[in-house]
Amino acid sequence: MAAGIMLIFVVCSGLISGSEVAFFSISAREVDVLRKEGDSVGNKILQLLNKPRTLLAIILIANNFINVAIVMLSYYITLNILKPDINETLNFIITTVSATFILVLFGEVLPKVYATKYNMRVARLMAYPLKVMQSRLIFGLPARFLVKSGILIEKRLEKRNNGKNTNGLLSAEELEHAIDITTGTKSNKQEVDMLKGIVNFGNTNVKQVMCSRMDVVAAEINIDYDELLKLINDSGYSRIPIYEETIDNIKGILYVKDLLEHLDKPKTYKWNKLIRPPEFAPETKKIDDLLKEIQRNRVHLVVVVDEYGGTSGIVTLEDILEEVIGEIQDEYDQADFEFKKLDEYNYIFEGKTLLNDVCKVLEIKDDTFDKVKGDSDSLAGLVLELSGKIPEVNEQVGHHAFLFTVMALGKNRIEKVKVTIEQNENVESR
Repeated sequence: MAAGIMLIFVVCSGLISGSEVAFFSISAREVDVLRKEGDSVGNKILQLLNKPRTLLAIILIANNFINVAIVMLSYYITLNILKPDINETLNFIITTVSATFILVLFGEVLPKVYATKYNMRVARLMAYPLKVMQSRLIFGLPARFLVKSGILIEKRLEKRNNGKNTNGLLSAEELEHAIDITTGTKSNKQEVDMLKGIVNFGNTNVKQVMCSRMDVVAAEINIDYDELLKLINDSGYSRIPIYEETIDNIKGILYVKDLLEHLDKPKTYKWNKLIRPPEFAPETKKIDDLLKEIQRNRVHLVVVVDEYGGTSGIVTLEDILEEVIGEIQDEYDQADFEFKKLDEYNYIFEGKTLLNDVCKVLEIKDDTFDKVKGDSDSLAGLVLELSGKIPEVNEQVGHHAFLFTVMALGKNRIEKVKVTIEQNENVESR
């Protein structure tokens, strides 16, 4: 009698365990099939799947009740089969081993393997029993208590971890650190830099990658055709911003390819009718958002404007891509035109070099000078911020492990700066 009841409980345990796998492995396509069929069993399955937390609670409660009953029956059976005067410790060990073996093999492993392969068959078999168990008279009330307790605990954990990264995703800083510790010395530096570029792509704004207005090659809208052709020939650029009176008043972008069929035109040719409407972007715009706009509008050059609407610079598709894949050199680019490396600790930069580029060359974090740079974007601007005045040639200013020496001055501007890294200082690298 006890053995028969034990067998029934083991079968029930297997069905309950198998139903957990069966129900929670039903795909969206199978759900659509159930909706289309519209039979009573299929509707019961859909009703149970509509409340997954309650369904899981019912399965766990039922499975625990059955497993406890199996353990108790195992103890009773071993007590009756063996001698009454058997040592209680030995009886406990035999009961534990036998019950564990039965539960794991016949109550968990085999049913779940079967349910994984034939999930719809098991789900249809268990739909009515689980629906009955969901009633208040059986496991409905304890299941509801478990679900509400779980929700309450989740809310408390969310409040406790308020402001922390609890969504399971790593921050950009954590990902960059992960790249550093998982790439060995044999790793290709270009590949590592590319990975870091991808990680930081969404955190980089347009101002960090643009070509500043000081370096923009642009043409006045009223210059004659010969002057324009000379400007284009000297610059080597395929797109030229066109302005009226000042560069803060950009009227459009001239594509050099549009001039090809007009090269034989006279000096008085009205070339300005070929300019195309400009695209504008604020300095604070993230480059991943700008890239989407560039792709959508099918442009390659965007004019960057400051908070007052003035021209701050330009940014091209090439500038954005270089943040991920590194420098793109073409036949018009001059190698190493922005800096000269004297040794491991000394570099000479042009004053107009962007701080973002300086940090890349020195292999330090992009935000190294954020606290002292003020509104400046270039190395010359940083030196002016640190000095508080226009410095003299050979004048030095320092910041932590960095010493800046003014090497050359132009008309009210710093043209060349020597950057020295103190050897005995610890510099945080990228």
